[in-house]
Amino acid sequence: MIRVLVAEDQAAVRAALVMILRSEPGIEVVGEAADGEQAVSRALELRPDVVLMDVQMPRLDGVAATRQIVAAGAAQVLMLTTFDLDEYVHGALRAGAAGFLLKDVEADSLIEGIRTVARGDGMLAPSVTRRLISSFAGRPAADHTALAALTEREREVLAAIGAGLSNGQIARRLEMAEATTKTHVSRILAKLDLRSRVQAAILAQDLGLTPPAAGGAAQPPR
Repeated sequence: MIRVLVAEDQAAVRAALVMILRSEPGIEVVGEAADGEQAVSRALELRPDVVLMDVQMPRLDGVAATRQIVAAGAAQVLMLTTFDLDEYVHGALRAGAAGFLLKDVEADSLIEGIRTVARGDGMLAPSVTRRLISSFAGRPAADHTALAALTEREREVLAAIGAGLSNGQIARRLEMAEATTKTHVSRILAKLDLRSRVQAAILAQDLGLTPPAAGGAAQPPR
């Protein structure tokens, strides 16, 4: 059962989200929050698997609330907003959000986003993904000394994360158990001081890492 906290300041929108989630088997809405401060306190109290967080919230905005929730290790955060402006996307991802969807998302995609984030994978709206990818075009590659702390296998996993592969797909690609993949992802985040899998994916793209072939190793571009 995936436990979800819904943080949305508009009562009608919040009620609609709760209704959608409660109709889905395997998802339980454990609480609601009407502002950012309440979202943080309820997340710390309830320890849900996922917080569905609106970006624009009173008292404490969704990005700041996400930063506190992620820093406390209280939950994964899936951002939901009307806007896909870069300032919100980048701010949410820097804060450690595990995913970012627009409010016009279909119910099925919302449910899939929650399930994806709950199992430790990242989720970005297609329009957001395109904007992020385009933002890397023409940028100089990041300093590869950032990879010095990683083992060869961890570099392979990081490259696969950057290619958008899920834990299950990485496990199959690199011929290892999915539990081992999850361990590698956790170690990568800790070693590189990253707060979310999405941040790791952005770093991998920034470094220009190419995903490994089955049983192969990831190599930076020459």
